[in-house]
Amino acid sequence: MNEERRYTILLVFVLVSFIYIAKLFSIQVIDSTYKQAAEYNVMQRITEYPFRGLIYDRDSNLIVYNKPVFDLMVVTREARIDDTLLFCRQIGISPDQFENNMREMKRRKGYSSLQPAVFLKMLSVEDLARFEDYLVDYPGFYIQPRILRGYALNGLANALGYVGEISRPRLDRDTTGYYRQGDYIGISGIEATYEPELRGKKGVKFKMVNVRGVEKGSFKGGRFDTLSTPGKNIVTTIDFELQKYGEYLMQGKAGAIVALEPQSGEILSLVSSPSYNPELLSGREFGKNFQRLTLDSLTPLYNRAIMSVYPPGSTFKPVQALIALQEGVLRADEQVHCPGGLVGDHSPPGYYDVRKAIQRSSNNYFYIIFRRIINQEVYPNTFMDSNVGLQKWADYMDRFGLGRPLGIDIPNEKGGKIPGPDYYDRIYGQYRWKWSTINSVSIGQGEVLTSPLQMANYTAIIANRGWYIAPHVVKSIGLDGKPREEYRQKNYVGIDSVHFDSVIDGMVMVVNEGTGFRSRLPGIQVCGKTGTSQNPHGEDHSVYIAFAPKDNPKIAISVYVQNSGQGARAAASIAGLMIEKYLTGEIKRKYMEEYALKGPFIY
Repeated sequence: MNEERRYTILLVFVLVSFIYIAKLFSIQVIDSTYKQAAEYNVMQRITEYPFRGLIYDRDSNLIVYNKPVFDLMVVTREARIDDTLLFCRQIGISPDQFENNMREMKRRKGYSSLQPAVFLKMLSVEDLARFEDYLVDYPGFYIQPRILRGYALNGLANALGYVGEISRPRLDRDTTGYYRQGDYIGISGIEATYEPELRGKKGVKFKMVNVRGVEKGSFKGGRFDTLSTPGKNIVTTIDFELQKYGEYLMQGKAGAIVALEPQSGEILSLVSSPSYNPELLSGREFGKNFQRLTLDSLTPLYNRAIMSVYPPGSTFKPVQALIALQEGVLRADEQVHCPGGLVGDHSPPGYYDVRKAIQRSSNNYFYIIFRRIINQEVYPNTFMDSNVGLQKWADYMDRFGLGRPLGIDIPNEKGGKIPGPDYYDRIYGQYRWKWSTINSVSIGQGEVLTSPLQMANYTAIIANRGWYIAPHVVKSIGLDGKPREEYRQKNYVGIDSVHFDSVIDGMVMVVNEGTGFRSRLPGIQVCGKTGTSQNPHGEDHSVYIAFAPKDNPKIAISVYVQNSGQGARAAASIAGLMIEKYLTGEIKRKYMEEYALKGPFIY
């Protein structure tokens, strides 16, 4: 009996010992909670955020820089606040905000009471100066330096884009492992496209602190610290003086201006109106300001230069002439008789060649040559002819970069619409439509939709007599770098250079003798084409394309002013002033500037 009792007691001791050993193993090996708690009493891991790359204009004027802000971090297991009201008063927040911040912090994915978490974001230098002396009284709290964007010049907001806190869905999609909850990332514009180059590389610093949170020096002499690497600076193609002037001319208007250098594809000005002050989306008021801008009925966050699509109207006529000339269905000097009544026209009946047709913007002329392009009488019936002819026409349009995104280095570019046979087959059925069904396409109306960017690029193609480099807004990555490879390659459109002469002559006549007179400049030959974009929802849109000088062109431009009537008015006057500003550096035609600013345009 005593022997059994002895074994029982021994078994109990063995079991108790086993339980203690298992628990110690769990605490010391499996569960790191106690180890972390001990280490955080003496060591903190601080992320060092790199300086984001700066952004310059083409003349090395600083546009976007970095400004320091500070996040108030807390390790909640270590935090101690004896007087919450005093703490709130010292930091400049209300007790309700204190409670809200604590709740929100604890709801974030990955939250741990042993890990640092953001309690209050984006304290300014002034906020920090007011609170820093009190920080020693609040164990568990410390300051994390951060970088926000500042703007040396007010403008170009839609092209620059903005930086904001990474969203949960985007963080889940991140495959690089670079980002953490609370990090900032380029969300739109240049900031988004060039995020990998601009962001740099984060560093880490380990520091020793005492139980009151006072820093006592680096951990093990900084042996495990890593330095942050600044992001690359970017030089844009933008001429900021021209950009500011374009935004000035578009005050009180809705629309867009795109100006570019024809031979390089470098965008000189990208105006979307109305716009917003980029400072609104940088700082603690980001959320409030973003909501206000999003709800604004004028949609200032919407980049009309690359996202809006409109019927090009008569600005579409030069490309129709070029296709007809290349296809051999038209000669430049051929006198085409245009009777009245074929399609609505403001030009009188009579004989027209390419030059006169572009100058007078004869709808009937382009109705006739579009019919020649589409119906080449190769197939047994006009329905089959129209199908093949329209596909050939659509292929030319694609080479001109119309009806598809051009690939500008800013997100969310829209491609517009160039209708092909498949489109009309879906509407009418195969071989149940012909050229007369789609004749409005001949004058840039109907189903044709293009963006201001596409029309500026199309104008550059005419200026270059048959080729273009994809439009882009970054000139170099790094101060001595180059643009990306795709922005250094010529794209040919398949039109022989000889065919451009008569078209350009017609555009010269538009400015010197026709509706483009408001873009006429002393000593500089401007080549232009006016257009009126029909708008079923209100007044028509004013459209104008131009390049200058005629020989060795330096600028190509498209201007859209919504609900402003004929292109000869608002759009032509603005384009002429932009060309004058860029080529001469000053505006001598003050009367035209006053007209462009005030109108009236519709009468």
